[in-house]
Amino acid sequence: MTSVRVGVFGLLGSGNLGNDGSLEALLGHLRAEHPEAVVDALCGGPEVVAVRYGIPATRLHWYRGEYRTASRAGAIAGKGLGKLVDAVRTAAWVRRHDVVIVPGMGVLEATLPLRPWGFPYSLFLLCATGRLFGTRVALVSVGAAAIGNRPTRALVRWSARLATYRSYRDTQSRDAMRAMGVNTTRDEVYPDLAFALPTPQASAPSGRPGPVCVGVMAFHGGDDDRARAEEIHRRYLDGTTRFVRALVEDGRPVRLLTGDACDAPVVAAILDAVDSPLVTAAEAASLADLMKETAAADAVVATRYHNLVCALKCGTPTLALSYAAKSDALMDRMGLGAYCHPAREVDADRLLEQFRALERKSAELRRTLAERNRVAARQLQDQFDALTSALFPAADHVYREAP
Repeated sequence: MTSVRVGVFGLLGSGNLGNDGSLEALLGHLRAEHPEAVVDALCGGPEVVAVRYGIPATRLHWYRGEYRTASRAGAIAGKGLGKLVDAVRTAAWVRRHDVVIVPGMGVLEATLPLRPWGFPYSLFLLCATGRLFGTRVALVSVGAAAIGNRPTRALVRWSARLATYRSYRDTQSRDAMRAMGVNTTRDEVYPDLAFALPTPQASAPSGRPGPVCVGVMAFHGGDDDRARAEEIHRRYLDGTTRFVRALVEDGRPVRLLTGDACDAPVVAAILDAVDSPLVTAAEAASLADLMKETAAADAVVATRYHNLVCALKCGTPTLALSYAAKSDALMDRMGLGAYCHPAREVDADRLLEQFRALERKSAELRRTLAERNRVAARQLQDQFDALTSALFPAADHVYREAP
């Protein structure tokens, strides 16, 4: 059997558990359905990816200070030179592959602060050199959203146009790309790839109030909120802290969850402010760890998108502190659209009311989630079948679209 050279690309191994979970789901599919594939990665954290997933990995950026703010002349020059070197490095890496896959992630959105010459530029290099060298590039179950910044929007639009295959994790992502001028006629919508990961056994109900998982985030608003980022963060942290304190006053154990290494200061601030043995912090190193935490909880209140995915996949009643439309879309897809609360305007009293309403309907919501998860599993099998047809076809079945 002829081996297929497959590359995976993205901010993988960089501390974001959701990104790594998407990679893990994709690797599981490739190993089961395409054992002949020879896989390696171009990613943000190559050492982590190589050790954790057992595949060779190359650093995404030549300049190691890419995501640090450059204020000195040397750093600015290093970043500028890095852009030129990265163009050559990316082209050489892409050329060695038959297929490159970007697994999940919000690679076509700017719902969090984002500079155009960071990851959007890297993604454009990938898709442009893929088209140049005839390497099939697939954006698989990715997130997209309207982008205000013109250079970022242009890079994202051209990346999507140049990709061989595109699918999205929700309908609004596809709509956003259509609005930005991408022909989405042949693009499909499937669940987030993390729904393909194994589900841990849920805890049996004890009949008495049990633990609550609260997923927190170093939230400072989106790409268009830079001028009031600190104000947004203070409001989010204050409201979330007050909510945790209210749960503790009701005698509920609270387990704080994160989804990225940068969330640790938020956990520390809440632990310091509440100062109760009922509040503890989970040390999750993967989405599997997060799923175990959420499966053991009576309910989950969370901000990060993949904290929500983990809780919903485990069938645990969940309330979203929603910071972007993708969270609302996910909750609606899973039948819990009524249980969203704005992360920019956390009102602890209102949040507590919503949480109590969620718990009153716990049994009904668990049944709803069980059914929606069965649907998601079938849809993801369709996604993997479509991916095989698009990327591992007989020569006359290759799907390709002109920009």
